[in-house]
Amino acid sequence: MASDTPLAAPPGASPPSNLRQRLFTGLAGVVAVAAVGYGVWWLLVGSHHVTTEDAYVGADVAVITPQTASAVRKVLVSDTQTVKAGDVLVELDPSDALYPLAQATADYDRTVRRVRGSLATTEATAAQAAAKAADLERAKAQLAAAASDLARAKLDASRREALGPSGAVSGEELSTARTLARNAEANYAAAKAGEALAEANLKVAQAQDAAQSALTSGVKLEDHPDVKFAKAQLEAAKLNFERTVIRAPVDGVIARRTVQVGQRVAIGANLMSVVPVAKAYVDANFKEVQLAKVHPGQSVTIESDLYGGSVKYHGKVVGVGGGTGAAFAVIPAQNASGNWIKVVQRLPVRIALDPAELARHPLRVGLSVKADIDTSSDPQG
Repeated sequence: MASDTPLAAPPGASPPSNLRQRLFTGLAGVVAVAAVGYGVWWLLVGSHHVTTEDAYVGADVAVITPQTASAVRKVLVSDTQTVKAGDVLVELDPSDALYPLAQATADYDRTVRRVRGSLATTEATAAQAAAKAADLERAKAQLAAAASDLARAKLDASRREALGPSGAVSGEELSTARTLARNAEANYAAAKAGEALAEANLKVAQAQDAAQSALTSGVKLEDHPDVKFAKAQLEAAKLNFERTVIRAPVDGVIARRTVQVGQRVAIGANLMSVVPVAKAYVDANFKEVQLAKVHPGQSVTIESDLYGGSVKYHGKVVGVGGGTGAAFAVIPAQNASGNWIKVVQRLPVRIALDPAELARHPLRVGLSVKADIDTSSDPQG
């Protein structure tokens, strides 16, 4: 006969409700320990770091453009090729630059010869002025002598004139004295005219010397304005000729080469780019709420998707951008034109990388990276 009496629990067994209670208690303990651990980690580590994966490798790319218009004769590099600063990239046809160079060289030589002759002329005009001054002094001396002779001749003639009525002098002697007096007067007039001519010649010579000296006085051959202008024209022609050989301005890797042999290029045409991968940097776009403690000089750890977490780069914060991407967009947002929804903005932070680490593990422009800034390394204290 069946019995309605319930079966007794095995000795020492716990009710199911007690087991569940112990499990929940244990789970609560684990959660509490995890929360405490996370809190400790946040206080000691997490609160001193800001991280973003919106970060990319950049570099100051050198765009290669010709500075003179000509046909392309040689292209010596191709995409992905590594070059050093000064390496020849492209050679242009120099024919268009040779004629101006030859003309400028001839103009410079002609100008040097002309100015050298002008300097010599200055010396000659100065000598001529000195000679004319000597001529004037001689004319003055001759005038003084003529005046003395005239005074003596007049005195002799007057004495004989006084003795003439008494018969003390003959008529011939009196006539001779009068002739000598007239000759002395003529010589005096001629000497006076010679002095005036010498004085006029001196003034002309001095004016010529002053005019010539104004062009060359105190100026050496190489400092003369005409020579300096001709030399500048020659240097410009040389520079234009040298520009037919286009060289790499920096060390880097060739990218976006578009130039071909035989192509005629214009000034400013984009031929190729040189990417200085050894001087690459990172632009990390952090949310505005992450930037309160970010300052230049702080340490940054970088991980690249190219190498994964096995390679870490160490850099420094260079600075924070002057505006968000939305502010500098081609069509900026017009938040005052309708309904508004707040969107957390991002600011670019420039991060400089260690050149030695870049040399061991090169990066390329545009690669994505993960950036972690240690704000506890705040250089501002």
